[in-house]
Amino acid sequence: MLYDLPSHEPLTERPWDEDRARAAIAAIVADTEGAFDADELWPAHPVDLTDGPLSRVSTIYLGAAGVVWALHRLERSGLADLRRDWAPIAAGLYEHYLAEPDFQDTVEGTVPSLWMGEAGILVVAHTLAPATWQEERLLAAVRANAGNPSWELMWGSPGTMIAARVLHERTGAAQWADAWTASAERLLEEWRGKVWQQELYGQPAEYLGPAHGFAGNVLALAQGGLLDPARRVELERRTIETLLTYATREDGLCQWPPATQPSRKPQPLRTQWCHGAPGIVASLASLAPRDGQLTELLVEGGELTWQAGPLKKGGGLCHGTAGNGYAFLKLFERTGDELWLDRARRFAMHALEQVEAANAGDGRGRHNVWTGDLGPALYARSCLEASAAVPTLDEL
Repeated sequence: MLYDLPSHEPLTERPWDEDRARAAIAAIVADTEGAFDADELWPAHPVDLTDGPLSRVSTIYLGAAGVVWALHRLERSGLADLRRDWAPIAAGLYEHYLAEPDFQDTVEGTVPSLWMGEAGILVVAHTLAPATWQEERLLAAVRANAGNPSWELMWGSPGTMIAARVLHERTGAAQWADAWTASAERLLEEWRGKVWQQELYGQPAEYLGPAHGFAGNVLALAQGGLLDPARRVELERRTIETLLTYATREDGLCQWPPATQPSRKPQPLRTQWCHGAPGIVASLASLAPRDGQLTELLVEGGELTWQAGPLKKGGGLCHGTAGNGYAFLKLFERTGDELWLDRARRFAMHALEQVEAANAGDGRGRHNVWTGDLGPALYARSCLEASAAVPTLDEL
């Protein structure tokens, strides 16, 4: 079997219900706003404390920058009637971060990362309360991260390339394209085999999924039309070659392992956004060519995601049902087949049910974007809009 059956659960029998989806989004927004504390920001959920105490978090992945961005995005979609103006909070998060970094570099004291450092905080502040100083500091962060030996999305230059791409789209200024290109050149230089070999948490690694490896790097390189057309063709050729090298295909299904080498400790075969077919599909479905071998692989990865079913871990984005559902939205965008939109919406209903059940059991919400309740809310919004843009990656 190409997935770990005990990691999944049967799909809800509840059909897609637009009114219910809107009501669930509104409930998550209200709970999130109500949990804010001016001093503590949002309290960390116990499930997110596996590596020790983590409070007053400012950054995108688990923290306030992601929460504020999500609330703003849901309001722009007409799905949230916010009770607070979050722009001043967004503008003040960078100063909060400098005083109390979520994670620290042993030399600099802060990290430039998109999801785990200052770059993401600055992009969000620029979204809600733009200022020239934010652009200056963000440009420095992008440049500083170009040679980060973690060649991956969460910590390394691919993440800060996304920040540079966003600012280039907003401002049109050449400095952002130049900063993006400098990082892209370093990243392409490091692509010496089928995937990137990198240093992550002090250890060498070769990951395939988007969070820590190959698919996220290709996503960052392919976005925004900043890569030279000839090099993009080569990027797509090498991407297909890598996917074929590591794919396991069986009975119309396709799966990819988390890494090029087996884990030192036996682990279930993951079928999540961060590791496995769903994240590969969601990250690479915008590549050309639109027919032929790549589409076959991606569709087979989508079929595997559907057959495996929702994740027992919960409704979240990184390793939950909502994140897996973006594979379906990407396939709908790529193929135009309504089957994928229908499947995406069924997963949305399940993810929202998972949020309700978890909060009832815990007596509280889980207030962040990538592992918490706002991920399913954003995913339900994507299903309402039939949009495949992955939060804080395709749109930011």
